[in-house]
Amino acid sequence: MTMTSRVLGLVRDIVLASVLGAGGAMDAFAVAQKIPNFFRRLFAEGAFSQAFIPVLAEYKEKGGREAVKELVDKVAGCLGSILLLFTLLGVLGAAGFAYVFGWGYADEPEKFSLLVELVRITFPYLMLISLTGFAGAILNSYDRFAIPAVTPVFLNIFMIAAALLLADFFPNPAYALAWSILAAGVFSLLFQLPFLKQIHLLPSPKLDWSHPGVKRILVLMAPALFGVSVSQLNLLLDSVIATMLGDGAVSWLFYSDRLVELPLGVFGVAIATVIMPGLSRLSAAQSGEKFSDMLDWAIRFVVLIALPATLALIILAEPILFTLFYHGEMKLADILMSTYSLKAYALGLFAFMLIKVLVPGFFARQDMKTPVRTGIVAIIANILMKPLVVIPLAMLWGLGHVGLAFTTAMAAYVNAFLLYRGLRKAGVYAPASQWATIWLRYGAANLAMVAVLLALLQFWSGWAEWHLLERVIRLTAVCVAGLLAYILTLLAVGVRLRDFKAHH
Repeated sequence: MTMTSRVLGLVRDIVLASVLGAGGAMDAFAVAQKIPNFFRRLFAEGAFSQAFIPVLAEYKEKGGREAVKELVDKVAGCLGSILLLFTLLGVLGAAGFAYVFGWGYADEPEKFSLLVELVRITFPYLMLISLTGFAGAILNSYDRFAIPAVTPVFLNIFMIAAALLLADFFPNPAYALAWSILAAGVFSLLFQLPFLKQIHLLPSPKLDWSHPGVKRILVLMAPALFGVSVSQLNLLLDSVIATMLGDGAVSWLFYSDRLVELPLGVFGVAIATVIMPGLSRLSAAQSGEKFSDMLDWAIRFVVLIALPATLALIILAEPILFTLFYHGEMKLADILMSTYSLKAYALGLFAFMLIKVLVPGFFARQDMKTPVRTGIVAIIANILMKPLVVIPLAMLWGLGHVGLAFTTAMAAYVNAFLLYRGLRKAGVYAPASQWATIWLRYGAANLAMVAVLLALLQFWSGWAEWHLLERVIRLTAVCVAGLLAYILTLLAVGVRLRDFKAHH
């Protein structure tokens, strides 16, 4: 389901590139949709779900259905009231949010005015999708993974339809896209409700801040608001600084980030979503060895996917961008600039994905402080690296956006290392004995894939000159050849599918 959502998301980005290109309108839209999405990561996918799921697991383990239903009702009332107030603040104070997130546009009246209007339209999406995330967290806790996973598909469908069918009815296509985001939020929330009713947990919101479960979630959320969103804060910092680097910089980073998000969302987020309820149950049941086994399985899966994805994105950055985005309003210079930032972001893919599976190892045990500490160190490292890297690249070669992507990638490795070390020090994770063999086997497979990709690119160059169909055929051939080289080498060195059977 997540794969379907991400593939449709890629189609959506291709349509965006064709309709908006990488100019002022796309810059404004990219910043506007990033604002509710950033807060959504805090309220829905981030701190809230990481705090809510362990508490819900504890109520399931130690209480009955009535206790769980009461918790859900009280949380729905409290969360809903916070989101409603924050949404009203966002709509009424759209200009303030636009200034904070896009202050590089403050001296461009036309672009800034567009940004403010887009923020006002898209901000209510935060409340809708956060409540959808709340519903999804309940369903995930009862092992109903498919419905929450398929829900993001609707946003992509609505945006694609708006770009293709409604853009001509608005003075700027960005307005059609903004309204489609709001409509998708309404539909996504309504879609989840019948499935909550099936498990008899459709919330009847009640405002009660004194409920022990609500108070526990709030205590756990406070530090997690920061800790879980370190990667997002770093990406947001990139976007804000990029608004000062001239037309196109925000768009180049947007398209680069979307391609890195494809494997991250398909595999990293999916693995994290699946293991979080399991780790919470194992922690509540005090099953330490099984807890470690589940983390080890998740890390092994990340290594299997993230390393080849990282190498392939770096090697194939130019062919991928030309094939997907070089049409409509996109210019040659935009593709080349996006290529540089994609390679820089791709360097951090392994760390981004590793963070996704390491953080649940802390939150499942209701340890919110350690990810906060590691997050603070990572953000400080990112901030310190920015001037050392971004300023020279911007002044000498006009590649400041590449420096933003590179420093964010390096900060992710700082965060991932500290999280890994924290789990080891806490004694809750012990790597399996066969990791030396795993690294050798995966290393051989990655070398084989890289050799095949580089050899094929020697024969095929000049992607800008080819027609779209030619690009699609050749890129598909290159990707299939690289994938086959990777899989066949894995099989040749003794890796088997049964090695990835999850521990029960």
